[in-house]
Amino acid sequence: MKERSTAIVGAWEHPTRFAPDKGLLQLHAEAAVGALQDAGLSRHDVDALYCANIANPLQSLYLTEYLNLHPKHTETTRIGGSAFIAHVGHALSCIQSGAFEVALILYGSVHKSRGRRPGEAAEVSWLPHEAPYGPGIAAMYALVAQRHMHEYGTTREQFAEVAVSMRYNASLNPEAVYRDPITIEDVLKAKLISTPLGMLDCCVRTDGAGAVVVTSAARAKALRKPPVWVLGWAEAYELGGAGVERHLPTTAARRSAPQAMAMAGVRHDDIDVVTLYDAFTISTVCTLEDLGFCEKGEGGRFVEGGRIRLGGSLPVNPDGGGLSSNHPGMRGIFLLIEAVRQLRGECGPRQVKDCRIALVHGTGGFLAARHSGVTMILGRD
Repeated sequence: MKERSTAIVGAWEHPTRFAPDKGLLQLHAEAAVGALQDAGLSRHDVDALYCANIANPLQSLYLTEYLNLHPKHTETTRIGGSAFIAHVGHALSCIQSGAFEVALILYGSVHKSRGRRPGEAAEVSWLPHEAPYGPGIAAMYALVAQRHMHEYGTTREQFAEVAVSMRYNASLNPEAVYRDPITIEDVLKAKLISTPLGMLDCCVRTDGAGAVVVTSAARAKALRKPPVWVLGWAEAYELGGAGVERHLPTTAARRSAPQAMAMAGVRHDDIDVVTLYDAFTISTVCTLEDLGFCEKGEGGRFVEGGRIRLGGSLPVNPDGGGLSSNHPGMRGIFLLIEAVRQLRGECGPRQVKDCRIALVHGTGGFLAARHSGVTMILGRD
């Protein structure tokens, strides 16, 4: 898609990481107001509302009432952490068709202050053949890490390099939960969660909220901030529950990334920054492989030497990602927000120099089982 028909014109991330004094609707509302003000729009301009919540399929109706909106369209597609990137793609199609002009995409969570206990799996009663046996979420990713180590010789030190790089990036982000530097030795000595993953291989747990505003090219050019163009996108799925045989370290990015990049007309060398879903260090390794930045099995070596930290040849998650900045249940909205901020040059000490093209990739579900993958290419004028 070389035609620039649709743009992200507003992006806002709630600064809170722990909000016991705020309700879920309030967090959403504050994020919505922030993104609309960033775009120079108001609630009266919103034609469509997109949101996703782990538990509540009626969320869009509650939010429509709470925000006093009168949309032509709402959508609550729930495919995990990639949902919000998919929402931008779905909105793009509707805007191109003329169905509406301005879409608000929202997420909020009180995952830490009033959510599930750490390590507790999501409700999976619709999978009675799996639910009685577990495992916990960390164990599912540990299974992928074990397989990657067995098959490709990847080391714990290489996984640790991901955590160290994300902490370095977070040290330059005043809103990150953890900013103190860590070393590979720190990661290796951290409390073991599920072999081979230790505590510092696992994402943080926070509250949070964020929003983006998407609109047509004609509307975008008249607004407050420079437009961030949606150049290409694709969504894909990798299935692998009980009784389904597949290669554990392979992610849905292998299908979505080539389509999104072909639509955008870009190559890997054109990408200035990557924001991807890093719930665990193994997630980053596998996703970079399947996005095509290195061959399958070479992800461990690829992340060595500071390559993915700020100042490296491929900066990944300059905000510190889910491993150090924030992770309120589903993190895809924050991947979009960080990419937009980078392309606008708004990131201060963590700004990627001359940032013109960003690749955003969200993963929803679990790498060891069924999951979604949505890749999006964003660019600036």
